[in-house]
This record gives sequence, C-alpha cells and structure tokens, in this order.
Amino acid sequence: MQLAGFYRDNGDKKKSELLIRSIFADANAQAAEKVVMLGALQSDLAQRKQANQPVDDLEKFVLELLHQLVTQHPDDGNVHMIAGDVYLTIGQPEIARMEFLKAARMGVASFDVWQNLLYLETEMNELDSVITHADAALEYFPNQAMIFYFKGYAHLRKREYAYAVQSLESSKKLSGSNEGLLIELNTWLGDAYQALKLFEKSSKAYDEVLLANPNNDIVLNNYSYYLALRMEDLEKAEKMSSQLVKAHPSNAAYLDTHAWVLYAREKYREARKYIEKAIQTGAPSATHYEHYGDILYKLGDTDEAVVQWKKAKTLDHRNELIEKKIVNRKIL
Repeated sequence: MQLAGFYRDNGDKKKSELLIRSIFADANAQAAEKVVMLGALQSDLAQRKQANQPVDDLEKFVLELLHQLVTQHPDDGNVHMIAGDVYLTIGQPEIARMEFLKAARMGVASFDVWQNLLYLETEMNELDSVITHADAALEYFPNQAMIFYFKGYAHLRKREYAYAVQSLESSKKLSGSNEGLLIELNTWLGDAYQALKLFEKSSKAYDEVLLANPNNDIVLNNYSYYLALRMEDLEKAEKMSSQLVKAHPSNAAYLDTHAWVLYAREKYREARKYIEKAIQTGAPSATHYEHYGDILYKLGDTDEAVVQWKKAKTLDHRNELIEKKIVNRKIL
C-alpha cells in the first residue's frame, strides 16, 4: 500500500495501478485498508474535477476498484460510505443517495454519511424522507445544527410551519458564530413566523438578517411585501423595496413588491408605473395582474381593473377572491 502511494505521488501511474489492483484482488487484505486507498483516489478525482483536469482514466479506474470492493464486501457499511462519496464525485446523485442510505442502515457512525444523505434528499425534493432520516440521524448526533437545518427546511417546504420553527430554532442555537448559516436560518424563520402570524418574531428574524447583510435581496423582498400586507411600518417597507428595485430594475417579482408597497402607502400612480414595468418584463403571474387591477380600481378605472382581474383569473382559476372582484366590480 505504501509503495503504491509512493508511485502514485511520484507520477508512476502504471506501477501504482498495478500494485493497487493486486491489493484489491488479495482476499487477505482488509476491507478497511481498501476503503482508505479508494478514498485517497476519490479525493484525487474530486480535486482534478474541480480543477477541470482530464479524469476519464482515473474515473474508470476508481469505478473498477469500487465494483470489486462492493462485490467482495457487500455487507460492510464503510464500503457503501465510500461508494456514496465516489458516485457523488462523478455526478450520479441517485446512486450516491442509495449508497449513503445503505451505509446509514448498516450503522456507520459517520456524520458525513447522514449529512450527505439529507443533502441529496433535499436536492431531490424528497421531503418526507428528509424528515424521517433527520429524526434517525438525531439519535446519533443530537447536537448537530445541520441535521435540524435540513429537517426545518423540509417542514418549511411542506408548509408545516410550527414544526419548521422548532427545528430551525434548534439549528440556530447550535450554529454558534456561523454567519452564513444564521442568515439562512433567520430568513426561513422570518417566513415561517409570518405564516404563523407571529409577526413580531418574523420581523425580528428578518432584522437579524439585514443587520448581518443589509443587501440580502430575499429578505428585502419578503420583509417589505409582508409589511405591506400587514399595513405595518410602511415607510420602512418602502425604503427596503426601493433599495431592491434600484439594484434589480428588471426583476418582475421585486417590481411587483415595490408596486404593492406603494399601493399600501396609497401612492397609486407610482404603484401603477412599477406594476406595469413588472408586467412588461415578460411572463407576468396572476398576482401581477390582480395587483394591477387593484391599483387601477383605486385610480378610478373600474372597467380596466376588471379586465386585469379577468387576466389574473385565467392564470389562477381557483382564486375565489378574484372572482368576487370581477362579479362585484370592486375590491371587497
């Protein structure tokens, strides 16, 4: 093993591969030794891929060794752990997920296995699996912020806001001074608390994000929009949405938010200018047309308001509020 590593480090690829193949073919060689050697090759492969270097021969060699190792030791959790690493490196996330799951079920006491499994399931939108496996992982690692992070995000995506808050707050307590992680957690907490109508807590979470990063686009957008919906602190909402559209003058979502903040402040003519810009950017949503109709109604153009509400209705057939606006020709 040492000699194979020596040849590899000194660029003698042929001699190194010959020795490595002999080790993997040797029934007396321990699986753990082979896992260590394959891990070094996988790390080398990952570094080459990151540096955009040719990897075809190395990737083929790594997969050859992996298949041999899995065949020899199908019940070894560490073998499936390294298999997950390899498949993740070569861009086969579905197979990597299966391998990490096998390793976890075989009792591999590695945080990386669980974290990689949760990451891949989150990427694949397998939200129920994320929650189930996060609960299993917490039995081994009850103080790991990232497990609560994935669980909280899955609950948030499923609109299970109370459960989301529990996990996200736990993750926040365990995050220490990890500013990037805290920004994400507070962003999601702001959204979750807003959905639960715990507005003071929502604002506090958003304010913490903006204290760390005053130019956080997601929070500037969500915070200003929700303040407009709540008809609270509208001057602050306008300041935030103005900052957003100055930085992103062609973003339809941000233009719509600014229009709605102006609407809440009864600045209907300015609001019309921005909602029209939002619609002109292309692919307007039902919300854009509904907001446009509401603004026109406030400006006294009821006929055109109804036209816009009808457009919104064609994109959102189940919205009963839009239907009521159309039938009654007014905002109820």
